[in-house]
Amino acid sequence: MTSPHRFLLSAAPRRAVQVLAAVGAATLLVTGCGSDSGSDKGSDGKAEAASGTGGKRTVKDATGKAIEVPANPQRIVTLTQEDLDAVLALGVKPVGITNGQGLNKPPAYLADKVEDINVVGNLLQPVMDKVVAAKPDLILAGDMQDEQMLKQLREITPATLVTMAPTDDWKLSFRGVGNALNKMDQANKVIGDYEAKAKKAGEGLGANKGAEVSIVRWNPDGPSWMEKKQFASGVALDMGLKRPKTQDKDGNAHAPALSLEKINEIDGDWLFLSTLTSDGEKALKDVQEKPAYKDLNAVKKNHAVTVNGSVWSTRGGPIASGAVVDDITKALSKS
Repeated sequence: MTSPHRFLLSAAPRRAVQVLAAVGAATLLVTGCGSDSGSDKGSDGKAEAASGTGGKRTVKDATGKAIEVPANPQRIVTLTQEDLDAVLALGVKPVGITNGQGLNKPPAYLADKVEDINVVGNLLQPVMDKVVAAKPDLILAGDMQDEQMLKQLREITPATLVTMAPTDDWKLSFRGVGNALNKMDQANKVIGDYEAKAKKAGEGLGANKGAEVSIVRWNPDGPSWMEKKQFASGVALDMGLKRPKTQDKDGNAHAPALSLEKINEIDGDWLFLSTLTSDGEKALKDVQEKPAYKDLNAVKKNHAVTVNGSVWSTRGGPIASGAVVDDITKALSKS
């Protein structure tokens, strides 16, 4: 779960995990939107104002586990860039973060927002001493499935939440984070603003309105196209764009890496290419000199666009979603 391929689960086990986790994730949005225990009440029967350690709320995380959290958490540690994206979009500055997916530093698209925040480890690989030093009152643990690590984190603070299940899209996970932070109304507004932006951008693409876009991550062993419910794919759909027939598949995973003989599967009106590692970047540069790549329709029309993998090839969040809309708009508005 800590590699750049953490979303590439084998099909059969993945479906089993997805079914179980999706049930828990669905519960996240209907539970804990307000205080639900006597300890949350002041003498007048109202929830205590969250100042310092005042009030508590009970929410359910993405696995369905009931977790008691501060009514208004003050010291948040995020263990994935998706959770970091989410809390920043809600106007909250965490006290500890992890490096981006496939990176040894925070993701570049958030770099200007996290310059003075302590890094407590790599993606889903926190250094426990550094987490302790951050003195968190809430830990957002992303899609962590390591029960032993979760146990250690809950010894630091019981308010440790798994925020995303395998089948969750970014909007569901984001609403869960909004609920945990007691900012559900703000989270819904952020999503509404994004959806309005995506729709408007898609309608303004002129001749490219409704174009077919191929969304591909280039790995060291070849390209993988992304299914329709994968993060960047969902943004394209929100813009009214389509996917090539070979990529018109439900799901939120990546296809297996393709050989050069099957490279035509990544073709489309437009081709968006990303990498997550230096090896993947080198493999992409190497293939771009080969006839099979140059013969792709999108390449011949100069419609192949290289984009930031730490934005496009992740599970995403509201800030990343806006960046994908901007990338697509910039590319498709030029032709």
